Amino acid sequence: MGDEFYSILKLVSGEEIFALVCVDESDDDPILILHNPIKMKPLHPQSNQLSYIKVTPWMDMTDEDMYVLKMDKVITMIECRDKKLIKIYKQYVEEKDEDDMKVIHKRSEKGKIKWPGDPKLGYISSVEKKRELLEKLFKSDSKES
Repeated sequence: MGDEFYSILKLVSGEEIFALVCVDESDDDPILILHNPIKMKPLHPQSNQLSYIKVTPWMDMTDEDMYVLKMDKVITMIECRDKKLIKIYKQYVEEKDEDDMKVIHKRSEKGKIKWPGDPKLGYISSVEKKRELLEKLFKSDSKES
């Protein structure tokens, strides 16, 4: 295994991703190991205002933090030395890890998430009560017509 480095990768799919990368050249076909790959998109709300960077996970439907990628899926890869981008990446990963720890602490021994308060908390009404209310409204509108 080689050293880890921050990298911006352009994939054959057209995606650009940012990740902490390690190259495994132990076989004839080298592979990339990506840690917490993300997509970064610069946003420019107004030409005279500050620019922002929108950060999203590379894959939305999984919580994995390590991916293996073959080199034939990469068009180009550069080492990123931009301290601002690295800082944004580290902050995103740190916040993601903190969110993951909050979820882990809420789980019971059986793997179910414990509801922190009253099970009815958050419900405005029951279906039955809403049905009764709507029937009363409908009947009172019918009588007025």
